Amino acid sequence: MPQPFFRLSTAARLLGASLMLACATGAAQAAGAATWPDHPVIFVVPSAAGGSPDVLSRLVTTQLAKQVNGSVIIENRPGAAGNIGINLIKRAAPDGYTIGYGNINTLAVNRSLFKSLPYDVDKDLTPIAHMFDLYNVLIVPANSPAHTVQELIDLAHKQPGRLSYGAPGVGTTGHMGGELFKSMAKLDVMFIPYNGGPAAIQDLLGGRIDYLFANSSEAGPLVKSGKVRALGVSSLKRLALFPEVPTLDESGLKGYETVAWGGVVAPANTPADVVAKINAEVDTALKSKEVLEGLATLGAVPAGGSAAEFKQLIDSETRKWHDIIESAHIEKLD
Repeated sequence: MPQPFFRLSTAARLLGASLMLACATGAAQAAGAATWPDHPVIFVVPSAAGGSPDVLSRLVTTQLAKQVNGSVIIENRPGAAGNIGINLIKRAAPDGYTIGYGNINTLAVNRSLFKSLPYDVDKDLTPIAHMFDLYNVLIVPANSPAHTVQELIDLAHKQPGRLSYGAPGVGTTGHMGGELFKSMAKLDVMFIPYNGGPAAIQDLLGGRIDYLFANSSEAGPLVKSGKVRALGVSSLKRLALFPEVPTLDESGLKGYETVAWGGVVAPANTPADVVAKINAEVDTALKSKEVLEGLATLGAVPAGGSAAEFKQLIDSETRKWHDIIESAHIEKLD
């Protein structure tokens, strides 16, 4: 009889310990959301300092730090089309203290562009907030015979295989937007990849390529200087930076849209209340005067919304660009 009593009491103690651990874990999670952040937050940007993702992320995180009276430290981890930085976020503790920037490339395009990735977007990451959208501008040299989108399409149809366009690398929005344009307009043109936007722009100005889908912040000064001509923008609505330039949608390619969106992601299993807290703070930052003015200067449009809505965007964009990559027979990258 004594032996069963000993086993029962041991089981009871183990059960009690488990319940206390569960309660302690729940309390810690609740406290985590209530006190976030009580020490510096690392914000990983999977690209080099000075580029659009870095500059825009710093704009938002600077405001975020002010709001929470804390410290948000940018950590640039460029390489492998953003995959290195995202993998760093994946491996971090899911506590809200290592988060980072995810965009159309790392969260959508790369999933179909690469043979394999060191992370699984669905299993390894938690979408937190959609921060902003950037758009491209279809530009041609100032001496181009094309003055409208339709004239460029007609020119390409008259010279199949002769026209070419460039982009700052395979899989970038300039490339994907160019492939979407090629598909919708049924064009036979060549794609020329470049190591960065400046090199592509230099060849456009030199007449070595015929057109380019350039970032709006890069295209702005060139259009104003008269060095290039803007034929259309990749948004569904006209951009404030280019109010006189029609969208490709209104130029005849119905439904054409390419958005270089970006947002905040965290490791998988980040507590829901911590995700909600960061989402709310980011949403507030996007409505601040400083961030709105900064985004407008760079040609970006604030987004916001719930974490669930950001997840829906990631899923829909993944499907969209998967179809484009497959139909264009773009070779998968290692």
